[in-house]
Amino acid sequence: MQVKHLFSWACAAATLLVPWIASAQQAYPNRPVKIIVPFAASGPADNYARFMAQRLQDALGQPFVVDNRPGAGSIIGTDAAAKSPADGYTLLMMSNTQTVNESLIPNKPFNLLKDFAPIAPINYSDLVLVVNPAVNAHSLQELIKLAKANPGKLNFASSGNGTPYHMAGELFKHMADIQMTHIPYKGSAAARTDVLSGQVDMMFDAVTTMAENIKAGKVRGLATTGRARSSVTSDISTVSEQGVAKYEAVIWLGLMAPAGTPEAIVNRLNTEVNKIINSADVKATWSKQGAVPMSMSAPAFTKYVAEDVAKWATIVKVSGAKAD
Repeated sequence: MQVKHLFSWACAAATLLVPWIASAQQAYPNRPVKIIVPFAASGPADNYARFMAQRLQDALGQPFVVDNRPGAGSIIGTDAAAKSPADGYTLLMMSNTQTVNESLIPNKPFNLLKDFAPIAPINYSDLVLVVNPAVNAHSLQELIKLAKANPGKLNFASSGNGTPYHMAGELFKHMADIQMTHIPYKGSAAARTDVLSGQVDMMFDAVTTMAENIKAGKVRGLATTGRARSSVTSDISTVSEQGVAKYEAVIWLGLMAPAGTPEAIVNRLNTEVNKIINSADVKATWSKQGAVPMSMSAPAFTKYVAEDVAKWATIVKVSGAKAD
């Protein structure tokens, strides 16, 4: 009899608890939300994190605060996010850096597919290969010829190991059969500055951040990395068009949360992100910058992340890419 009463009490308590949980999740957010950006300020991830933070704040009525935690090729900030409470109040602004690092840096303190709940992708953009004007190459084939004549002497900057800029260079080296020296920085702004000043010969950089420097003549744009030419730099042909067939490398961005974050919160954020990136004004603004919105459900994005991890594992293996 006593067991029966205890069971009845437990059922009654559970019945009362369910509406309370649902109510708490519907009220999300009721305090500020932090977006950890594991990259330095002024790069694409930081810029679009701040853009999304403002739009999410406007939509949901609570502050969304960007917290830059760069270092170790995004490992430091990503680990901090993985170890945060799974309550929806700490999010991670990620890129394909994280999917690359799953194979490039296997001994990490987290596993991307196990320790995070993908929320939504945000956008992608092509990269552009630029050289300092002092480099004696005015086309991609001239650069390849120069690199073959001087194995390992040309260098390329990146925003850190495993970043799209790094892997674009490694993939190019492999497919063009050339040797170049990788110089990793702690952020894309520092890498960009040294290419502009001539301290480093070249880099693959996001079209969204390098296009103005190309137009100003501060660097020479040799090729873009997409399947087709970028609308922002339509006069610059792709790597593939210039003889390195089937070459493709982009940078994409997305939001994740610590694993265990309530599904209702993940879906709420996914809905709001998709509303923002599909709005006419955002599409128009991003088109001028060379960024393309990526709209997916949370389950579709989870599948996309897993497939990207697998894709880059293959590229890391065949290219011989290493974390410098």
